[in-house]
Amino acid sequence: MGIAYHANYFRWFEIGRSEMFRSLGLAYREIEKRGYFLPISEVGCKFLAPVRYDDLLVIETTLDTTFRGGMKFVYRILKQADGTALAKGFTRHAFLDKKRQSGPPPRICDGSGTGDARPLSRLDGPGGMQQGLFGF
Repeated sequence: MGIAYHANYFRWFEIGRSEMFRSLGLAYREIEKRGYFLPISEVGCKFLAPVRYDDLLVIETTLDTTFRGGMKFVYRILKQADGTALAKGFTRHAFLDKKRQSGPPPRICDGSGTGDARPLSRLDGPGGMQQGLFGF
């Protein structure tokens, strides 16, 4: 058919989320190393136009700072060539500690790479949106 399999969009969401953390100086691995986990509790995707083989994609990732009780990331997948919106979606995540107890996100990232000033759930401003270019 020449178009992307629907489950690939969720992989692209994960890539966008991981790159957002990396751009703020805190890789997912480091978050887990500190004893925090972000399991997905809900995911959604609205397919707007097909992704075709060899399309270059831009994945925009933002954090919904109004969401309470965890974290909510919002995504847009665009065609790099002309900016056509191909999909939009979200993931909601619980926050678990080492004991697998849920709670509010801790203060572990400030966007400076030092990892210690702002609550992770309140990332906004310059580091609040991440764009990445990926080929399919």
